[in-house]
Amino acid sequence: MQKSELKKELGRNRGLLLSVGLFSVFVNILMLTGPIFMLQVYDRVLGSGSEETLLALFLLVGTLYTIMGLLDYIRGRVSARIGASFQAGLDNRVFGAQINRSLQTNSQLSNLADLEAIQRFFSSPVIFAFFDIPWTPIFIAVIFVFHPWLGWAAIAGASVLIIVTILNQLLTKRLVLDANRASAEGHAFSEDIRSHRELVRGLGMTESALQKWQDVRNNALAKQILSSDRTGGFSAFSKSFRFFLQSTMLALGAYLVLQGEITAGAMIAASIMLGRALSPIEQVIGQWPVVLRTRQGWNSLNELLAAVPRPPTLTALPKPRALLEVERASVVPPGAKEPTLKAISFKLEPGQVLGVIGQSASGKSSLARILTGIWRPVSGKVRLDGATLDQFESDSLGQHIGYLPQDVTLFSASIADNIARLSPDAGSEDIVAAAKMAGAHEMILQLADGYNTMVNAQGGTLSGGQKQRIGLARAMFLEPVILVLDEPNSNLDSPGTLALNTAIRTIKSTGGAVIIMAHRPAALAECDLVLILENGAVKAFGPRDTILKAQVKNYAKVAGQIHPEAGK
Repeated sequence: MQKSELKKELGRNRGLLLSVGLFSVFVNILMLTGPIFMLQVYDRVLGSGSEETLLALFLLVGTLYTIMGLLDYIRGRVSARIGASFQAGLDNRVFGAQINRSLQTNSQLSNLADLEAIQRFFSSPVIFAFFDIPWTPIFIAVIFVFHPWLGWAAIAGASVLIIVTILNQLLTKRLVLDANRASAEGHAFSEDIRSHRELVRGLGMTESALQKWQDVRNNALAKQILSSDRTGGFSAFSKSFRFFLQSTMLALGAYLVLQGEITAGAMIAASIMLGRALSPIEQVIGQWPVVLRTRQGWNSLNELLAAVPRPPTLTALPKPRALLEVERASVVPPGAKEPTLKAISFKLEPGQVLGVIGQSASGKSSLARILTGIWRPVSGKVRLDGATLDQFESDSLGQHIGYLPQDVTLFSASIADNIARLSPDAGSEDIVAAAKMAGAHEMILQLADGYNTMVNAQGGTLSGGQKQRIGLARAMFLEPVILVLDEPNSNLDSPGTLALNTAIRTIKSTGGAVIIMAHRPAALAECDLVLILENGAVKAFGPRDTILKAQVKNYAKVAGQIHPEAGK
């Protein structure tokens, strides 16, 4: 069976894991220092009355405990670095797979938290319990050497704790998972409210939103308390039972001392060794939520990475011409069952501008998404200069096809970084050139910090029109051959619309092609072709004026809104 990506990544730290295991061997061997010291003190020092022997034993014990503490510290540092290396090795892979899955299934789940849970496991003390548990039978075997009765008592106690561990897993698994899920839902809802705070305030939803959030949080807290109560009960029982068992071992040992079958030193040593033997089991029980969260994260990441494999390495293609062909493409959006586009076909050549019009839900935005490679058609092809879009790497395709979505989102960065698509290597001249092509340069210069003005997902203090012009500059960054504009003038005033039309003419003059998803007739001013969509299918396609005259009832009014220079 092929190894999962998680196992392969963990395997890259095999050497460090082996070193943790080796340190654990010596740590557990040195754990015998205490019982042996007690045995020697009771059976040798007290019997002989030798102060020199006591001093020598004490110095030896101090040295051994120092070595043990040093080894324990080192294995903790190594283990933490295994977790950090594991997370660093998979961060980009998991983040990219999460983005791709959200595009395919419309999922909003965050798997980065799963990766962090695994990293925290390697940084927590509970991981050492799994390295120490194999030594439990060895410690019990040593107890058998002192006396069989003591050994059987240790086995009985260990068996009870193992049963408690199994019950803990069976009875708390669902509760812990439900608590984690409810907590994640509460966090997601609070982020929704924070992200849309202006809408919440503007619609007078503040009290209702807070009440809803409180309900979600109370539900999460109730499940967390129930989970904590259940796991805490098992942890408290295991801890108190271990103390009781050690006292039982002392009582049994004392009885055997009175019978003359063992020495007092063996009695004390057996009690200490039993505590050491059962300590890892108790630690696993006490830290069970951490273990369970780690296992949940591991399974979730395995599922994600198996569902979204690494993209294949593609041969880099030269910069294409602006020749776009859509061949009977049909689209079913992520999470939907019915297609929003049905057997769409058209062709766009260099220097042409296509206007796509239709009623709401006719499929315009779906068409924009397949033209940019965000969605893939379930049937049919979309070709750019003869090559299907899946023959281009994602980032390469984004450089060839600029995209202005209907809802412009800016990132928490400067305007310059947003125009440069967050590229750290972008040149200032390319950023300014894109802004000038979009007619946004002068607007940006009027801001307090110009291109260094910081914005966020909500745009900060920018108006809707300013955001749209910055989004247009971002779409035109590095002069893509195809420009896809989804409702580009929905927030633009007259100067903004003029700047948009100028940008479109610039693209045409350089041999590029433009697709405009439009509602307003003014947006068709620069169009050569028009595609009319109806219920996800092509109703008409051809030269702009011919199609509008044949298909639009109020053609005279629409024609009057189109600029004379558009070539009526």
